[in-house]
Amino acid sequence: MSTSPSSATPAPPALRALLVDDEAPTLSELTYLLERDERIGEIHTATSGTEALKALDEHPVDVIFTDISMPDLDGLALAKVLARFADRPQVVFVTAYDEHAVAAFELEATDYVMKPVRADRLAEAVRRVLSQRSDPTPARMPSAESPSDETIPVELGGVTTFVQRSQIRYAQAQGDYARLHTDKGSHLVRVSLNALEERWGEHGFVRIHRSTLVSTAHITAVMMTGGRCKVSLGEDTSLEVSRRHTRALRDRLIRSAAR
Repeated sequence: MSTSPSSATPAPPALRALLVDDEAPTLSELTYLLERDERIGEIHTATSGTEALKALDEHPVDVIFTDISMPDLDGLALAKVLARFADRPQVVFVTAYDEHAVAAFELEATDYVMKPVRADRLAEAVRRVLSQRSDPTPARMPSAESPSDETIPVELGGVTTFVQRSQIRYAQAQGDYARLHTDKGSHLVRVSLNALEERWGEHGFVRIHRSTLVSTAHITAVMMTGGRCKVSLGEDTSLEVSRRHTRALRDRLIRSAAR
């Protein structure tokens, strides 16, 4: 039996988009890719954050695809201004740099796309915008006012995914980066181990080696073998504790047990 037009589910209206980038080639490429996406309707462009705000006075939009590094008002500053809007458009950052990812998601960005932009990655960003539009209360990175857990954006196969701080068993230094280890795998992030120690120390993370930071919540055993200390994280992982950090670890575990 055919479905009458009156009972068919109407397609969601096409998204109105504003593209912001100070580099003309990137702006042209984004315009070209989004014009080919049937989920996108009106497209407006701006070459700076200031110009974007002027454009919004004339053209209300549903989503802004913006670069971060721009002269005058950059993408992060633009997002902070938009956060004050009563009916603010969603924000998708499109950038060549990944070090702003945490700040971007603290500003409740819908997505973070790395340059050079791939058509399939941009299409995924549009899908996330539509998903957020239909369900405006997804899990987001906790703000500074609710530090019970933290969501860390990580790049996996060109797609930004998320891990919770509580899922991280340990972190290892890799130059200026850190590799975060969970039960399901590991992720390289652009942040130093010293910065993570300072940021996560109050959440149960303790240094056991100059290159290793461990979550005490995931320690299942502490062993002394031949005068050297080791910690077990489940059945599959054993990490050595340096002599320099053994006493600090012991004191930390005693304090945790006494709570």
